[in-house]
Order: sequence, then structure tokens, then C-alpha cells
Amino acid sequence: MEFMFNMSAFGVLVVTLLVICLTKFLVSQHRSYKYWKERGVPQVPALSLLGITWRMFRKRITMLDYVKLLYNSHADARYVGFMDSFTPTLLIRDPELIREVGIKQFDHFTDHEYFTDHRVFISEIVEPLFGRTVFSLKGESWKKMRNTLSPFFTSSKMKFMFGVVSESSHDFFDYLYNHPDICDMVDAKQTFTILTNDVIASSAFGISVNTLKDRNNEFYRVGTDLSNSFNNMSILRFMLTNAYPRLCKMAGITMFSRASTNFIQKSIADTVRIREKEGIVRPDMIHLLLQAKNEQDSSNITIDDIVAQAFGFFIAGFDTVSTLMSFLTLEMALNQDVQERLREETDRYLAEDNGKISYEALSKMEYMDMVISETQRKNTVVPILDRLCVEEFELPAAGPGYKSVTLKPGDTVWFPVSALHYNPDYFPEPEKFDPERFSEENKAAIVPYTYLPFGIGPRMCIGNRFALMEVKIMMVYLLERFVIEPNEKTKPLSLDRMTFQMFPKDGFWFTLKKRNA
Repeated sequence: MEFMFNMSAFGVLVVTLLVICLTKFLVSQHRSYKYWKERGVPQVPALSLLGITWRMFRKRITMLDYVKLLYNSHADARYVGFMDSFTPTLLIRDPELIREVGIKQFDHFTDHEYFTDHRVFISEIVEPLFGRTVFSLKGESWKKMRNTLSPFFTSSKMKFMFGVVSESSHDFFDYLYNHPDICDMVDAKQTFTILTNDVIASSAFGISVNTLKDRNNEFYRVGTDLSNSFNNMSILRFMLTNAYPRLCKMAGITMFSRASTNFIQKSIADTVRIREKEGIVRPDMIHLLLQAKNEQDSSNITIDDIVAQAFGFFIAGFDTVSTLMSFLTLEMALNQDVQERLREETDRYLAEDNGKISYEALSKMEYMDMVISETQRKNTVVPILDRLCVEEFELPAAGPGYKSVTLKPGDTVWFPVSALHYNPDYFPEPEKFDPERFSEENKAAIVPYTYLPFGIGPRMCIGNRFALMEVKIMMVYLLERFVIEPNEKTKPLSLDRMTFQMFPKDGFWFTLKKRNA
């Protein structure tokens, strides 16, 4: 009887949600016919936009295509207006205007709505732990936490954690070298997810795991589960939890499984308690956060804050770095000349340090920087950045024949990162993989604010130094031992329409051929 009652209550809740969604949708469609036009702003036609959104939801076009369609709808305008679901939104096309909003006038646009410069935004009501991370916080709460964390991502702190990352990477590729059966047909995403799991477990939590030897370790299982929460099957959940967080909390609808978040929360909390009790010091993020807690007023950072930040970096580090490494190594398989030149550079610096790589040597690798930069341009992991207006601001007219527009608190603007990266006016032959775009001679000619792999302004990715250090170390030890070669499953990059993330439909496949000792 109780079960039947619960089922009935759930059914009523679902119907209520559907009615509310339908009502809001119809109201938004009515508003969308005239919202931006009445304000003198070029607007993506409502019916056309509905078609684009529906095709993306039905997996007919990728997120990259969606952003390009918006971006190219008014090629002569500095920005274009559209309705993002129920939210009036401006997509800013002009790089100088992106600078104005993202940097110069940041005080008017301090928050985000859906996309952070690193990950999808999730309501704190539905996911309290993720909601407390620096990626999700807003207003003064974000500012305090950002100021607390920023000193931990300086060069000196990266050097502090360099040894942990280097050791994990060295051991990983050493294991692959001694197990050639694994290297004949490499699924890059799965392989580098294993490596980043070990690196994050060690550098963030101070816990040593070896996922190649033990695929069933709890950290890898939980990381995979959390990462999968962002796949395309979660779009509906993402929309519901952001639009109706309190109703979703009542219904028990979450983005992450409770088992996974509980495991991470307990692991971090236990580590913190043991460290404080026994005075253990390790070169990792937990130690740096504990230092902040001890050095600052206790009201600024608590144990719960430490748990939340470590949790956030676990999610970001587990997926983002492995995706970048997958794109990077696939490009190396498809561009052998680039790979050989990069190998020559890594060999040269390894020889100088008797087969080891130092933090200082890593920072001198110019061609490594060029290759990674071009990989991030061509294979944009985060296609959109957004900012939420918190203080009224007047934008100049979008172009001749249009009027200036006053943005009000609650209005959203988008920066179309992927569309800028593929604009031939800024990057000629954008489909071509060409690291020379970022050579010392050529990068000065890149139009400012058209290349935004880690975001822009004070809300840009706080962990970008750490992510780049990880990727460079991994590439050094990979190229030291192997040649990356294409095989019958290696395909040119073509994005999968079946996933919300930037992922090739044919996957990341290649062969690792052992180099002579």
C-alpha cells in the first residue's frame, strides 16, 4: 500500500513537472518572437532556433554545430540574441566585446549560469558537494574561495606537486612498455582515463593506486561513474535539475550517484582527519588546502570546503585531462611529422637530465607548447563560456541599423569559443592541424580574445597550469618509449552526435610501437 502511494506521488510530481515545463516553453516561445527584436538586437529566428535545439536534443547535430549555427546566423553583427530554452541570451561574436565583458567589465558579469570555464554548472540544492566547489560558487562566496585557492596554482606550487605527477606518469608508461599486448590496439580515452585517475588520486588525495594492475579499484570505478554523469543521457536531468532544483531534490533526482559522492566525501574527510592527527605532509592538494585552513581565519575555509574543492578537482582532472591527451595523441598518430619533431625536442631535454625530466626543462619546451595549443584550438573541449549579468550594463549597438541594449541582472551572455577557434578570418584553414600558428613569430598575429581554451578573465580555469603540466609530463614519457602509429581503427576526427561532450564518433584509436632502447 505504501509502495502504491509512493508511486502515485511520484507520478503526480512527474506530471506537474511536465505541465510546468510545457507552460514555460509556450510562454518562452511567445516571448522569443519579439524579445530581442523589440530591443533593436539581431535575433536568431525563433522557429529556426527551435529546429536547431530540437535537432541537437535528438542528436542530429553536435554542440559544436549548434554554436556555429548561432555564430554564423548574423556574420556582420557584433552579437546576436536568442532564447536559450527559457533564458534570453546574447552570443557575443566580437573579440573586443568579449574582452569588455569578460575582463574590463567583469564586476557586471561575475557569475555563470550553465557553463563554467571548466564544467557544466550544477545546482547546489541538488548537489550540495559540487555546489560548494570553486567552479560552481557565485558572488562573494566564489571570490573568497578563488582568492584562497589561487596561490596554490602558481609556478612554485606546481613545482611542489611535479614529482608526484612525474612518478605516476613514468610508472604508467613503464608498465605499458613491458606489456606490449596492451599496445597493439589502444583506446586512448580509456587508457588516459586510467592514468589521470592515478595522477589525481595521488596528487589530490595522497592515495597511491595502480589502475592498470587493478581495474576494479574504487577510485577508478567512482571516477568513471562521475564522468559518465556528464554524457548525453544526462541532458534531461541537467535541464531539470537547473530549472527546478527544489522539485528535483524532493523527487530524489540527482546528477551523481549518492554512492559515488559518499565515497569521495568519506575518503577526503578521512584523509584530512588522519593528516591533522598525525602531522602527515605530502606534496599534494590536500596538504595545500590544509595549509590554507591553518593560515587563515577558520570562517574562510572549513573541512567541508576542503572536501568540496578536492571533489571538484577530482571530477575536472579525471575527465578533462584524459580528453585533451586523447585528442593530442590522435593528432600525433595522424600527423607523423609533427610527432617526430616533438619527439626530437623531448629527447633533447631528457638527454640533458640523464633520462629524467625536470620542471624547468618542461617549461622550456617551445614546440610542446605549440602542439598542445593547436590541439586545444582544433579540438575545443568546452565550446561555450557564459557569464551572468549581476549589475545593469549597456552594450553598444550590434552594428549599423541596430540599437544599444541594456543588459539587466539575470541576463546571460555566451562566448562562442569553438566558433572563434574555427573562424577562418582568425585561423586560416581551421580544419588543418598546424602548430606553427603558435610559434613565437606567428602567435603575435593572433587576434586577441579569439583563442580561449581555458576561458577568460578572473573566472578562467583555475587549474590550467596543473592540467598543462600533467599533459606535458605524460607526453614526454610517452614519446620517450613509443611511436604513436595509426591502425585500421584510426579515423580522422569527426564528432559524435550521440554524446553531449566533444567526442569523436569513431573513438580515439592507435597503436603504440616500442622504440629501441
